[in-house]
Amino acid sequence: MSGVITAPEPFWIAPFTGLSPRAFGKLVTALRREGADSPGRGRPWKLSLEDRVLLVATYWRTNLTMRQLAPLFGVSKSAADRVIDNFGPRLALHPRRRFAKDAVLIVDGTLVPTRDHKVAEQSKNYRYSTNHQVVIDADTRLVVVVGEPLPGNRNDCRAWEESGAKAAVGKTLTMADGGYPGTGLLMPHRRTPGEEMPGWKHEHNRSHMVRARVEHVFARMKTWKILRDCRLKGDGVRHAMLGIARLHNLALTG
Repeated sequence: MSGVITAPEPFWIAPFTGLSPRAFGKLVTALRREGADSPGRGRPWKLSLEDRVLLVATYWRTNLTMRQLAPLFGVSKSAADRVIDNFGPRLALHPRRRFAKDAVLIVDGTLVPTRDHKVAEQSKNYRYSTNHQVVIDADTRLVVVVGEPLPGNRNDCRAWEESGAKAAVGKTLTMADGGYPGTGLLMPHRRTPGEEMPGWKHEHNRSHMVRARVEHVFARMKTWKILRDCRLKGDGVRHAMLGIARLHNLALTG
């Protein structure tokens, strides 16, 4: 049985990956270089590398069930499931290891509703969620670090360290909102009762408007429906978050 969606027909690429055909080709080339298409043990894949990448991206974008997704690519439900399990981790963002001396980063946490209660907890949105600490470059808006997912009831100032985001960033200047007290991050000034905040603090707080860029990144990433209701178990939500971050960066850089 042949599928409906296939990478050799370029008009399928942008709706399901958010990438231009040229950027999609760059991604596939990078995956080949990383050994994603090397022959392994067992039966060979029915789908080409391009179609396997497109299948994973389509799953993340649409959050279809395997019963709905598999016929679109002309494979069985179990084959589609194996592709997602195998290639989800391969699409993961590689965190940046070094930062320029004058780099400015922005961090914030976002909640991803997650059905696997072993990795999720009820959060302020009353749903079982995971907390993801996301760090972006303030200048380029590229995602540079995504922390390990933590239960959704973990507050941001704890999650910043426990997720590994703090260690990944090191001493690079990082901005955050008021939810990170005691972390050493650059936060807006708050007026205490009875205090008149001086002008320089007002001016400094105005510079924090740049923090809205991380919210814009979250808005773009959550056009991928898997981040609105993740049915994946175990590390699946982590792989989806890292993979979508990588696709987001590719879409920005072309």
